[in-house]
Amino acid sequence: MRYISTRGQAPALNFEDVLLAGLASDGGLYVPENLPRFTVEEIASWAGLPYHELAFRVMRPFVAGCIADADFKRILEETYGVFAHKAVAPLTQLGANEWVLELFQGPTLAFKDFALQLLGRLLDHVLTRRNERVVIMGATSGDTGSAAIEGCKACDNVDIFIMHPHNRVSEVQRRQMTTILGENIHNIAIEGNFDDCQEMVKASFADQGFLKGTRLVAVNSINWARIMAQIVYYFHAALQLGAPHRSVAFSVPTGNFGDIFAGYLARNMGLPVNQLIVATNRNDILHRFMSGNRYDKDTLHPSLSPSMDIMVSSNFERLLFDLHGRNGLAVSALMDEFKATGKLSVEDDRWTEARRLFDSLAVDDEGTCATIAEVHGETGYLLDPHTAIGVKAARECRRSLALPMVILGTAHPVKFPEAVEKAGIGAAPQLPAHLADLFQRAERCTVLPNDLKAVQAFVGQHGNRGKPL
Repeated sequence: MRYISTRGQAPALNFEDVLLAGLASDGGLYVPENLPRFTVEEIASWAGLPYHELAFRVMRPFVAGCIADADFKRILEETYGVFAHKAVAPLTQLGANEWVLELFQGPTLAFKDFALQLLGRLLDHVLTRRNERVVIMGATSGDTGSAAIEGCKACDNVDIFIMHPHNRVSEVQRRQMTTILGENIHNIAIEGNFDDCQEMVKASFADQGFLKGTRLVAVNSINWARIMAQIVYYFHAALQLGAPHRSVAFSVPTGNFGDIFAGYLARNMGLPVNQLIVATNRNDILHRFMSGNRYDKDTLHPSLSPSMDIMVSSNFERLLFDLHGRNGLAVSALMDEFKATGKLSVEDDRWTEARRLFDSLAVDDEGTCATIAEVHGETGYLLDPHTAIGVKAARECRRSLALPMVILGTAHPVKFPEAVEKAGIGAAPQLPAHLADLFQRAERCTVLPNDLKAVQAFVGQHGNRGKPL
């Protein structure tokens, strides 16, 4: 399997090199040169497989030639063996043909565990064999950071630097990052918003001179391995609900477009996906594109669903690449225009093509809390605010009541007590046993200004287990 850049100017790489590269050298994102496609018979034969075995069958084409089958099977079994539920991603029914796919059964109680538990083990495998050391530099709007730290904390060949927007993540999200105190773990609170953090990561990948000899690896969903791992749970859910002999629809809370792009890929690989709903909060750049062909930057507003407080959705570029017939030069020109003006739109026929599959809805905090209360009143089931936005979007946008609608349950409600309390249904749930003492644990975090040079100086000073890089 070879991977190419969405901007068409970077060399094609194999999986191992893409894993370590993250962002392409031309500023683009890597995608498979040719997407594997499975037959109806193949997909049907996977019904009932344990999650790690299904993951092997879905992902094997992406790593072929770089990771031996036996090694990959072992890595996957270890990855999903740490999840709390034996089904790994269980389905819970809310109503007629309406289901929540619980993606919060991993160690940090968020869907990011599916990819980042795997990413840590893949990095350990590859770096040990290559006898190489790297620096992970990531940005988080809440959940990526804790999942990355949890997934990579035991990697001997990695130093981890995670930036989050200062005072703009929930307390549980922050403490899940800042209370893991390994020598190779560094949390940085940036005096800015998530987009500022994300932009510093991209700028650092573009010019890595400050590292003095080592290299950066991405844990954000610009890293192809993140997207690859998320494809699996679309197959997992659909198979339980009658696929491939029955179509399924998905509603996906998304800010950076990575999670829903994985669903788009699953469909292109042969899974019968009838509809993908982009569910966003008031930071609605994706909804404005899907509903009106306007991808325009706007002011970023803090919300009760902080993991979606994002105004520039990195993975959207991967969809643009497909909408433009995989023409990297066309995408590069579009992204240059967006960088210069903060605005982007596509030709009507390309936008119409996207609308054949995608619908969207933006939900404000009031609507989020109302949905949490509504679902709890109907079923006793407690939603986190991101999943609540997914439920609201599913109920307003679904095209067919005859097809199963799956809402991706992206996080456990315990991580967002403010939203639960504002919904008026009482106190938030208790932390699970492995996090019961979270509020008593010591924290370690450095607050830095919204300044790229200050961040890069900090990374250079504290990398290599405290030895300057």
